[in-house]
Amino acid sequence: MVRASLSIATPLSASLRHLTHLPFTFTSSKPSRFSTVRATAATTMHKSSNKLHPSLEVIGGAVDTFLPAFQTLHLPYVPYPFIAWNRHVETIFAAFFRSLPDVRFRRECLRTNDDGAVSLDWVSGDDRCLSSESPVLILLPGLTGGSEDTYVRHMLLRARSKGWRTVVFNSRGCGNSPVTTAQFYSASFLGDISEVVEHVGNRYPTANLYAVGWSLGANILVRYVGQESFCCPLAGAISLCNPFNLVIADEDFHKGFNNVYDKALANSLGKIFKRHSLLFNDVGDEFNIPLTANARSVREFDEGLTRVSFGFKSVDDYYSNSSSSDSIKNVPIPLLCIQAENDPIAPSRGIPREDIQKNPSCMLIVTPKGGHLGWVAGGEAPLGAPWTDPIVMDFLEHLERVGISEDVNDAHRHSLHHLQV
Repeated sequence: MVRASLSIATPLSASLRHLTHLPFTFTSSKPSRFSTVRATAATTMHKSSNKLHPSLEVIGGAVDTFLPAFQTLHLPYVPYPFIAWNRHVETIFAAFFRSLPDVRFRRECLRTNDDGAVSLDWVSGDDRCLSSESPVLILLPGLTGGSEDTYVRHMLLRARSKGWRTVVFNSRGCGNSPVTTAQFYSASFLGDISEVVEHVGNRYPTANLYAVGWSLGANILVRYVGQESFCCPLAGAISLCNPFNLVIADEDFHKGFNNVYDKALANSLGKIFKRHSLLFNDVGDEFNIPLTANARSVREFDEGLTRVSFGFKSVDDYYSNSSSSDSIKNVPIPLLCIQAENDPIAPSRGIPREDIQKNPSCMLIVTPKGGHLGWVAGGEAPLGAPWTDPIVMDFLEHLERVGISEDVNDAHRHSLHHLQV
């Protein structure tokens, strides 16, 4: 629950609902700074029947390898009229008005090695309907998010309709997950995701494991994959709305209308903390409990609690050492990153384009619009699944169908060899 990515990585839906009205007039965001594809594979499209549409930015060392997976990248990205005219309108519309599919869950509480607890929400009845070899998709929501979030449920249902087993990873304090120690989670802490992936893998040892992360969940996922490197048990991963560079994200988080998100998220974090405040009695002088409980910004919350809990000298030290942008070069498994050029919380200038371009395991898609966790476009707009869901599913089914992980790992090892030489 601890905001870990300075809240720049949060699902916003729950947080923004605490605002009963918005005393601001929306003004149109700046037009997209790009309109052409910057794909290095542009001259090798013979490997795919699709041609990339110029409304999308598509780059990465794995473009040639992954492009055949996608059925719709030749089509233009068409934002839904009016709603997507402004990045804040789109972000808030998706948070408030996107439909919430009805899903029946079975909860499993997993005790971690440090006596903490996380909650895994499995779809009820899947054990009776699916083979033990069915691929497993682990879903990592954004900050303070969980299985109640609309974007999580839409992705879950799409994967399930294709015969995939899905499980939502609710971090400490999120999605009504219990908090049992004086430690939440953060952008820097990879202990919980490591234990969750190991636990799921032990339960389904003959199934391929994949993961999708949004916002803060994406930052944690990419850092985990980079840390595990060639030992990573995942067969593929997808990162959506990743803030990547938390220092840059923090800079933008305090500008203009973004202060609305900052205040809403700080309010949500404070409420979560207050529900578990007794755990923090007598924790030590370095913690600033009054500041944490009454934080008016995510940065204040991180100063009072997060950076101390995880041993950082300052908030800036915490942000700079918890950015997933530094992990891209170490990613050895298939990784698809999807970002929106106008994302107010995950700035486009923080995307590690150069490292993605050099890594033979990675591919990046940037849409001209989309806001944060919005992407109100595509066949199900405006109330249905975001534009990204079919793209993500194309990628996952391609990996499962062709078993591409080993080929990508070989290419990555070859690339590292040349770098070392």
